[in-house]
Amino acid sequence: MKSVTKGLLLAVGASVALFVNAQPATAEQSLPPLSSEQIAQIVRSSDRTAADRTNDVRRKPEQMLGFIGIRPGIVAVDISAAGGYTTELLARAIGPSGRVYGQSRPRDPNPTAPPTPVMPEGNSNPATVPTAASAAPADAPRQSTVALAERESSLRSNGVQAAPIVALSRPFEDPIPAELAGVDLVTLMFNYHDLGHLGVDRAAMNKAVFGALKSGGFYIIADHSGRPGTGISESGTLHRVEEAFLRKEVEAAGFKLVDEGDFLRNPNDPRDKNTPDPPQPKDEFVLKFVKP
Repeated sequence: MKSVTKGLLLAVGASVALFVNAQPATAEQSLPPLSSEQIAQIVRSSDRTAADRTNDVRRKPEQMLGFIGIRPGIVAVDISAAGGYTTELLARAIGPSGRVYGQSRPRDPNPTAPPTPVMPEGNSNPATVPTAASAAPADAPRQSTVALAERESSLRSNGVQAAPIVALSRPFEDPIPAELAGVDLVTLMFNYHDLGHLGVDRAAMNKAVFGALKSGGFYIIADHSGRPGTGISESGTLHRVEEAFLRKEVEAAGFKLVDEGDFLRNPNDPRDKNTPDPPQPKDEFVLKFVKP
C-alpha cells in the first residue's frame, strides 16, 4: 500500500509541475454553460463511485453545476477539496480542454500544540444513511492529495473525457499559486465554517482568491446556515456559519454577490443543532460572487 501511495504522490507532483506551467486552453472558454441534459448525463455516469452517488442525495450536483453555470474548457480551483467529490464533478463537466485544481491545507509535521477539540460534523441529511463505501475508517483518514490522485487515476483508467485534476497542498491564506492568476472559477463547498475553528485568516484567503480570479470570474461558496448573530462562533460545535456574516467577509475583499441558490434551503431547520432534531436536512445556502 505504501508503494501505491508513494506512486500516487509522485504523480501528483509531476502533474503540478506540468499543469501549473501550462497555458490555459482558450479555444473553448467562450462556450456556453452546459445544458441541464448534459449535466444530468455527467452525474449519471456509470463509473462514478457508490460513495459519490450517496453524497448526491444531499449535495444535489445537477442543481449545483447548473447554478455555477459550468462551462467546458475553463480553469477551476476547488478550495478545501478534501476527498474530491466536487473536484471530480468539476473535472467531468469542464472536460479535457480545461484544468481543475484541488487545494488542501498541508499537514503540520511538527505541531506545537494539540488541536482545539471540535465536535464531529453531524449528518447534513439524516434521512440518508451512508454506505460502507462512503465512510473512511475514523483512524485512517486519507490525505486529500492522495484522494485526488486516486480520482485522477480512475478517470484516466476509465477513459473519461475529463479535465486533469491537480492537487495543490497550500495554506488557506495563499491557496492558489501566482502562476495560476486569471482562473475562471473558485469553489469552496461546505467548509468555510471550518476556517473559524482552524484559525485561518479568512480576509487573507478571500483577498488571495480575488487576486487569482480573472475579471468576471466566479467564487462559489456553499455552507450550513447558522442563526442570525452567531457569525462563525459555532464553527466547531454546530458546524454552521451565519450567511450574512460570510457575505460581509467575502464582499470586503472586493467581490459582488450576483446570485443565491435556494435548492439546498430548508426553512424548517431551527439551525440550533449540529444534526437537526427532528431529523431533517440542514438549511444550507449557496452564494455566487463575481470579481468585477
